[in-house]
Amino acid sequence: HDAENSSLLRFNALWEASYRHDSLLVFSTGRSPLLYKQLRKEKPMITPDITIMSVGTEITYGKSMVPDDGWVQELNQKWDKDIVIEEASKFPELKPQAETEQRAHKVSFYVKKDNAKQVTEALSKILEQRGLDVKIIYSGGVDMDILPQGAGKGQALAYLLKKFETEGKLPGNTLVCGDSGNDAELFSIPGVYGVMVSNAQEELLQWHAENAKDNPKIPHASERCASGIIQAIGHFNLGPNLSPRDVSDIGQEQSVENVSAVQEIVNFCLLSEKWRRAEVENSELFIAAIKASTDPSGAYIHPSGADHSLKGYINILRKVYGNKQGKQFRIWLDNVLATQISSDIWLVKFDKWELHDEERHGCVVTTILRKDSDWFT
Repeated sequence: HDAENSSLLRFNALWEASYRHDSLLVFSTGRSPLLYKQLRKEKPMITPDITIMSVGTEITYGKSMVPDDGWVQELNQKWDKDIVIEEASKFPELKPQAETEQRAHKVSFYVKKDNAKQVTEALSKILEQRGLDVKIIYSGGVDMDILPQGAGKGQALAYLLKKFETEGKLPGNTLVCGDSGNDAELFSIPGVYGVMVSNAQEELLQWHAENAKDNPKIPHASERCASGIIQAIGHFNLGPNLSPRDVSDIGQEQSVENVSAVQEIVNFCLLSEKWRRAEVENSELFIAAIKASTDPSGAYIHPSGADHSLKGYINILRKVYGNKQGKQFRIWLDNVLATQISSDIWLVKFDKWELHDEERHGCVVTTILRKDSDWFT
């Protein structure tokens, strides 16, 4: 619910610049795959390494979202979707959610807050008598999800951590972030850091007050949305927490000792956004700095196939200054991967996205960077 997407864009820039190369981004959502994919079209989200959907009942990997078959086998124990639907249909208070939200290991309803506790307790007893071992989660003040007892966001995380440990790849640190009731069990996994963002919903705030009020590993952030995640990274000293979007002098040259090839690319793309939004001064000094960081023999190939010299590209830049001023125009990068191909040369590949009002365009970009004593070219 952030119309400008400012928190998300701040997080995206920080993740791609500082964390993508050696960390795992995991999105854990109550949404089904269909609703999750819809959200990705509506919001400027970067691609996670792992996606946990349908309240922890589905785990997939990578951009192509390959399912985890081992997790499916675990959830099949003491679970029968048909029995759950049969018994739940006897409660008039429960209104089934859309068919897309009914998954192999999740049956979902809407229920008014006043009836939620009574229905949950009664239905739990009935399903137990029928030989099922289920978990009922209420979140968002209206959503009720019935899952296998072994499912849920917390159990999905525990499963992944155990899997990583078996493979000898246990993360150095794990930070979980949440805003609704179905996030509560994430915070109960041993050894993780947690944060509730400031705009967390009532049921999560209540859980925190009852279970984690004095737990220093689960603070309630003062920042909203993804900005609360950035705040938690700094609070726990887990790594860099200054987003490139928060650096006011982003157009000024910095020594390459302090900037990686990836950071250079992120900064350059943010600078082009600021240039087109007229948030930096239109000066010859700026143009001179761009010229200094481009190889005279270099080429710029537009996604349409048009081929320009980099010198010609700089002339195009002059013409588009301020052409997005006062408009909802943003640039963000996704899947930034830098490969060092010699002692002073990097090949950087990434997905570049531009959002103008409701219209979105993307392309895959490949760039060669060379480190020349003090600067990247």
